[in-house]
Amino acid sequence: MELTRSAIAVNGTEISVLHGGRGEPLVLLHGWPQTGDCWLPVLPALAGYTVVVPDLRGVGRSAVSDGGFEKDRQVDDVRKVLRALGLGPAAHIVGHDIGGMVAFSWARLHPDEVLGLALLELAVPGLGLEGAMDVARGGRWHFGFFMAPEVPELLIDGHEDEFFALWFAQLAGKPLPAEEISRYAEAYRGKRRLRSSFGHYRTLLDDGRVNAAWAAAGNRLAMPVLAVGGEMAVGERLAESLRPVAPHVESAVIAGSGHFLAEEQPDALAERLLAFLECRS
Repeated sequence: MELTRSAIAVNGTEISVLHGGRGEPLVLLHGWPQTGDCWLPVLPALAGYTVVVPDLRGVGRSAVSDGGFEKDRQVDDVRKVLRALGLGPAAHIVGHDIGGMVAFSWARLHPDEVLGLALLELAVPGLGLEGAMDVARGGRWHFGFFMAPEVPELLIDGHEDEFFALWFAQLAGKPLPAEEISRYAEAYRGKRRLRSSFGHYRTLLDDGRVNAAWAAAGNRLAMPVLAVGGEMAVGERLAESLRPVAPHVESAVIAGSGHFLAEEQPDALAERLLAFLECRS
């Protein structure tokens, strides 16, 4: 698959996007603390699609940003990237972690544009994330830390390599190559870029209120949804949390994987994604 990298101006910022291939558009949205590079191991298997792989707002090769991190607003970022590439509006959407939150918002806001929706390794704001954030009940420590104004960028600045090594060691089911972790640390290096990346977390409470109000009004996702968890990470919990709002959710658990599915078990993930997406084409 021949891939091209472009920088596209949208909504007052610049989004870097890797794109190429032939077929229906397939948007792949990464999580924190990664970039679109996390999808590279699965791209060869997706040669039957036109892949669109952005670095999300404020992250990686995209420009740093002081705002616009609400997941609904990021949907507009990526929709405009698609349009600039002459693609869409209909597309398959796959999102991991923070990217999965953007993918969920896309399906909620523009269901007629979503040919297939696959959500990987996340808890959706307003639909389970709040429990995952509650440290007193066994939730993850990092949500509150990353949401605290100024604090995480102050403490991590200058210690990116050590912090990222610890982060990936805690969440991966099997070790990622050291050079891969170093590449991500470099993409987030420095107080300004760290602060930009934490914007994705500092909107989570607002994101949750929007999703919860949508669900409380009786809205549902009518399209089939694939919910994928790593055996050593989210597992079935994502699918369980989605069932009240996504009656056609299908669950898949990737054996031997922690949080970073595309890099830990690329072949198994690609096989599962293709089986789902091909039924939606």
